[in-house]
Amino acid sequence: MLHIYTGNGKGKTTAAVGLAVRACGAGLRVAVFQFLKNGSSSEISVLRSLPGMTVETCECCNKFVFRMSEEEKSAVKKRHNEELSAAIELVRSGKADMLIMDELIGAFNMKLVDENNALLLTELAKDCEIVLTGRDPDERFIAAADYVSEIAPVRHPYEKGITARKGIEY
Repeated sequence: MLHIYTGNGKGKTTAAVGLAVRACGAGLRVAVFQFLKNGSSSEISVLRSLPGMTVETCECCNKFVFRMSEEEKSAVKKRHNEELSAAIELVRSGKADMLIMDELIGAFNMKLVDENNALLLTELAKDCEIVLTGRDPDERFIAAADYVSEIAPVRHPYEKGITARKGIEY
């Protein structure tokens, strides 16, 4: 089944990580692939310690895309496509019961991942639970999804000038 966590609110990755932990606790083989993130977020070390959990991140993604040179974007796209290929292979080989594709939607929207391979995930969701996170998903993802959860901001400390806090926002 295909799950999508979207919206402008905080909590898309948090929801996906929670589902990954639940699935891992039930004995499922889970793979978390992060796009547009370099692996420095606080949940990564804990996820890597769980049995049956695979975690891949984009270590070369060290700044916001709008601040990247074309060369940096090219390196990020190359790494994203490697992650995507590895995820597809895990499903095809029957070695994953769940894929978390964190911020794949953002990478897709910024053309930092191969479109055809990303859309292939909608077909592979018949063989594996696939979770996509990110804002403004392409209608093709929405049409194929079994679950779509939209996280809306009602209130956020950022409105009071409080910046992102380690262990809470990252």
